[in-house]
Amino acid sequence: MEAIETKSLTLSYGDNVIIEELDLQIPKGEITVFIGSNGCGKSTLLQSLARLLKPANGTILLDGKQILKLPTKEVAKQLAILPQGPIAPEGITVLQLVKQGRYPHQRWFQQWSEEDENKVLEALKLTGMETLADRPVDSLSGGQRQRAWIAMTLAQDTDTILLDEPTTYLDMAHQIEILDLLFELNETKKRTIVMVLHDLNLACRYAHHLVAIHDKKVYDQGKPEEVVTCELIKDVFQIDCQIAVDPIFGTPMCLPHGKGRRIVQKAGPTLRAADY
Repeated sequence: MEAIETKSLTLSYGDNVIIEELDLQIPKGEITVFIGSNGCGKSTLLQSLARLLKPANGTILLDGKQILKLPTKEVAKQLAILPQGPIAPEGITVLQLVKQGRYPHQRWFQQWSEEDENKVLEALKLTGMETLADRPVDSLSGGQRQRAWIAMTLAQDTDTILLDEPTTYLDMAHQIEILDLLFELNETKKRTIVMVLHDLNLACRYAHHLVAIHDKKVYDQGKPEEVVTCELIKDVFQIDCQIAVDPIFGTPMCLPHGKGRRIVQKAGPTLRAADY
């Protein structure tokens, strides 16, 4: 069974149709990455999968059940979403933020339990935020802040996590740190991870399943090594490129054409027979 599936999904803002008649399958227990040009509807699609945007038409299935017919708390127990650039209340500490992830599990007759406490502590440990638990979120670096938000989604203890551009505004080191963390969560905890990424080469490195969105539909989906081609890059991003193999991971690597310095490698000296 797929973790999430859409059938003839249409999304719009008023008369502006963003996604049209979309059929999509999100594999359970894998990392799925949405790619596409700016404004193609990646974030809108992610929001609709979390039931933050009501479809104009079509169906979204969460673990085989129509998501719109499920109680809100039931959805929150199965699926967590981390939007782009979340803002924490002023002065809130990391621990207080992470505790917010347990809200869907609270009952009127039992506001906090030992299980809640254990889930929060586990989330802090998994994200390496234990020593920063008492720090205000707004005092953290960009990478630390993002890990705090991810810890909150982990405390929610869902099988599926949606993330909208989790590496935005982070430097290279922190981008790898966050993506490595998500990769480890998938590997060790078997969480289904769905995220929007702009860096195509990182998307190819971390994704098991890649979904290219173009012209309001799925242009192609599948393993990066099977779907990333020069033709896809040209059609989806309107740019010429070469596709090489990442020398470290063996995944597809996009080398875009364009202007820039061109360094011509000088030929080495010709060896004579006497030089051998």
